[in-house]
Amino acid sequence: MRPTAPRSARGFTLLELLVAMAIFAIIGALAMGGLNAVLAQKEVARRQLDRLHDVQRAVRLLTNDFSQLNPRYVRDALGTPELPIVSPCTVEYVVCLTRDGWRNPFAQFPRGTLQRVQYALEEGKLERSYWAVMDRTLVNEPREQVLLEDVEAFEVAYLDQGSSGEWTLQWPPLTNTGGTNGNAVLEAVRISITLKDWGEIVRIVEVIQ
Repeated sequence: MRPTAPRSARGFTLLELLVAMAIFAIIGALAMGGLNAVLAQKEVARRQLDRLHDVQRAVRLLTNDFSQLNPRYVRDALGTPELPIVSPCTVEYVVCLTRDGWRNPFAQFPRGTLQRVQYALEEGKLERSYWAVMDRTLVNEPREQVLLEDVEAFEVAYLDQGSSGEWTLQWPPLTNTGGTNGNAVLEAVRISITLKDWGEIVRIVEVIQ
């Protein structure tokens, strides 16, 4: 008869192995859940940073456009002169303006520094359009770029130097007789962008002409 092995020399029983496997499975599930939560938070943070970058870029472009207004008139495709800044510009566009300071990164291809720009809100997208040259022709189509999405409202208000602090949504401002005051001097612009996720963002830009 063979002697029995001591108790301490025996291996794990099947029950002990099942319990150990169950414990490892629970720990693994908890670890996986924590990892998924971390990855989800990382994705949310990335989207928020991308959104912040887009908002900052849009506000920066708007600020640069309005702070560098230029009094240069332009002509449309039919040869009709347009004011340096008109708001509302058309049924589609909120504002059209002429700005200076258009940088040219390609010095070997010289061009002017003036730029004709217009802004529109179309199906929740804030769009900026500009022309490669100032005076337009029938074949000179604007180049469009989407600055922001999920935009609920876009409004631009104007402060005349002689308006006693009253903002107006039209430029040139209206006179008492119902016409427009072409001699008005623009002092500041208030830009309001309402986003679905972040609410209203307001920026006041001092105009130097």
